[in-house]
Amino acid sequence: PPRPFIEGRSSGILDCCRVMVRLALLTALVVAGAPRASALTFDAVAAKNRPVSKVITLLKDMSKQLEKEAEEDEEIYDKMACWCETNDKEKTKAIADAQARIEDLTTKIEELTAASARLNTEIKNHEKEVAKNQEALDQATAIREKQLAEFNAEEKDLLESISALKSAVTVLSKHHGGSLLQVPRSHMMSVAATLQYQMRKHASLLQGSLTPSERRVAAAFVQAPEDYFDAAPTFKQSYAPQSGEIFGILKQMKETFEANLAASQKEEMANQKAYEDLKAAKEEEIAAGQAQIEAKTDELASTDEKNAQAKTDIEDTKASLSADEQFLMMLKEKCSMTDKEWEERQKTRQLEMEAVSKALAVLSGDDAHDLFTRTFNPAFVQTAQQSERRTEAARVLKQVAQKFNNPRIATLAYQVKLDAFTRVKKAIDDMVTQLLKEKDEEIKNRDLCTKELNTNERTTAKELHEKERTVAKIETLETSIRQLNGTINQLHLDIADLEQQKTVADDNRAKEKAEFDAVIADQKSAEALLQQAYDAVAARYSAQGTALAQQSPPAPEGFKAYEKKGTEANGVLGLLEHIIQNTVQMQKEAAAAEASAQQAYEQFVQDTNASVDAKQNAILDRSKEMSQAEGDLTQAKSELDGTMTELETLSKGLADLRTSCDFLLKNFEVRQTARDQEVEALRQAKAYLSGMQ
Repeated sequence: PPRPFIEGRSSGILDCCRVMVRLALLTALVVAGAPRASALTFDAVAAKNRPVSKVITLLKDMSKQLEKEAEEDEEIYDKMACWCETNDKEKTKAIADAQARIEDLTTKIEELTAASARLNTEIKNHEKEVAKNQEALDQATAIREKQLAEFNAEEKDLLESISALKSAVTVLSKHHGGSLLQVPRSHMMSVAATLQYQMRKHASLLQGSLTPSERRVAAAFVQAPEDYFDAAPTFKQSYAPQSGEIFGILKQMKETFEANLAASQKEEMANQKAYEDLKAAKEEEIAAGQAQIEAKTDELASTDEKNAQAKTDIEDTKASLSADEQFLMMLKEKCSMTDKEWEERQKTRQLEMEAVSKALAVLSGDDAHDLFTRTFNPAFVQTAQQSERRTEAARVLKQVAQKFNNPRIATLAYQVKLDAFTRVKKAIDDMVTQLLKEKDEEIKNRDLCTKELNTNERTTAKELHEKERTVAKIETLETSIRQLNGTINQLHLDIADLEQQKTVADDNRAKEKAEFDAVIADQKSAEALLQQAYDAVAARYSAQGTALAQQSPPAPEGFKAYEKKGTEANGVLGLLEHIIQNTVQMQKEAAAAEASAQQAYEQFVQDTNASVDAKQNAILDRSKEMSQAEGDLTQAKSELDGTMTELETLSKGLADLRTSCDFLLKNFEVRQTARDQEVEALRQAKAYLSGMQ
């Protein structure tokens, strides 16, 4: 801001004193320059150089100087008033804007803090929901696997039962309508064994299908199939009713099993569809939950970053508000003091101008002119009066030297008594010049100190803001790095878990394959053995059995008739053939199960490898992000180190400035006032001396 007034006029009291001093000097000069009338002779030529004329000239010069100073003061006051008004408006507006911004930022911080808490809660809720859905899906998958295993076992059992009953029905259907005696005994035994096994195995399933009478007939048939009829048939007697009853029981059991199998298959399809629907729904919910978690996590990171920035902004705004309030308080105080000083200076100057005008009026009047013409002889100078003026000038200089403890003025006061006036006045002029030079240098130093302190303050505020911004950035980057590191570690754990699962699957697949190979080897061995037995029986009876049954070779006397075994051989062959078929069927089913297990294993391996690849790609992406964040963190820390170094340099610079400038700034006004008083005293002393010439 512009300095309020010119140097050397910092107090209205000094101005009053100066007016009084000037009037006293004028009076002294008039009195000193006016000798007694009896001691003077009139000299018209020298009249114009008489002391009164000099006084009048001085008074006129003083009047012009006062008017000039009044104009200068008015110009300075106008500038100061403009500066006060402009800065008052600007700082008042800046303070209002800062207060409004602080309120907005406070509200924003509260909103962002609440949003951050809400997002954390929502993320936790989504994670719980995803975990719950995953657990429900895992439970449903376990239940579904158990249901499928039970269904496969039940289906296999029912298929075997239906196949056995179908074979039994086929055997009986060939002889249905005729006598059961026509059925080979081995076939009857096979049918009876099948019937007994199925009734015992599926007793609960057949509970409501067979009547008590049917159960008794079946039991009787099972207990003695070859003795089911204990007498030879008579004329027109037929065993069709009993044969038909057994045949009907077998068909009813077969139909019951088929109906139960169809119901189980239908239920299995319904269970599979329900599981697939549930799985699709849960996977959709899990995917939606994961998407929500990712979106909320990104939103949370953005919210936390905005919150940190808002906190930094509010601190900066508060600091700026405090500085503006301090400046405005200083401004109002300075401007108030300026207004008061302006009024005092105006009043003092007005009094001084009135005194000068009054003195001019008194000295310039016709009566005063005639009086001074008659009584004043400017050529007459008393030696004693010169001595008195020299003494008075020395006294004034001595008082100033004692007041300000100035050895140079004390020396000058001593020289006044001894040296000629010309040398003393030159010394006074040199000293005044030196004092004014020191004053100008001190003003320049004051301005330089003020400028340097302001520059240091602004730069320090800027670096502090940069420090806060960098610290907030470092905290954000460190949080991001921790999150990325946790994500990468979790991905590594997931990959390790998948690899472990794949290893377990490999071991299980190897065991299943070994079991399959063992089962196939056993079944093939059994098939080969059964085939050998079948071939052995067939070789003996298939070619000769019929002939033995048709021929009746005479037996040697003494022996009973030969009992033919062709019929029993046919039953054995049929049973062996049935067992061989079952063995072949088991091999096919085992091969189908092995193929299904191998396909499931390959699909699992494919899915696992795809998941591992996806997680490894995610690790690469997160690693790149973490590398970028670490690079940014390193750069931010380097910037923070540079900022801290700059702040230390500024702090040292401020300490140096305080050391060199505090005394100057604190005592500036006092020193300026004292120097002005010294200059004024020197000029008064010179005025005394000038009045002697």
